[in-house]
Amino acid sequence: MTHQPAHSLLEDAQALLTGTLLVAFAIVLFKQAGLLTGGSPGLAFLAHYATGMSFGLLYFVINIPFYVFGLLAMGRTFTIKTFCAVALLSLYSEWLPHWIDIASINPTFAAVLGGLLAGAGLLMLIRHQASLGGIGVLAFYLQKRRGWRAGTLQMIADALIVGGALFVVSPLRVALSILGVLALNMVLTINHRPGRYFGQ
Repeated sequence: MTHQPAHSLLEDAQALLTGTLLVAFAIVLFKQAGLLTGGSPGLAFLAHYATGMSFGLLYFVINIPFYVFGLLAMGRTFTIKTFCAVALLSLYSEWLPHWIDIASINPTFAAVLGGLLAGAGLLMLIRHQASLGGIGVLAFYLQKRRGWRAGTLQMIADALIVGGALFVVSPLRVALSILGVLALNMVLTINHRPGRYFGQ
């Protein structure tokens, strides 16, 4: 197989800026509809709904401990890109409500569109060797050190987060949140397959 050139710094920058913007817009839709998602954004949503504190600040703080696991499991470059992605998403999620005002949105549509947007944004980040931090990074670390399957660990964590949401949002909102997570994972499952994409 022909070796493919690595992404340039400019290409990585546009992926980080664009991918996190798509995820941030998904977060705006989820917040407007009273929904949440999995992973560290899901933890930030739980804390946001329970305390009323800023989602962006909570998301940034929640991710701080996970950079250690990123360094140990994925290396410095991945961790630096992930830190930038987390910081951008934290900022975007606070700025976007000042740039766009969504007065009303159907919760089911918000779940599906939010999931698709978040999936597309995550796909961009993954293809440029970055992530949105949090539980996914810990899962990769445990897979590397203990041999535990990262996908299974992530699924268990997401199930616990969504289950915890029953204490802060209605069962209907939890069900719609699961729909959003399914839409997100559908994008990743269909589009992120080894051998189909050869960029570095």
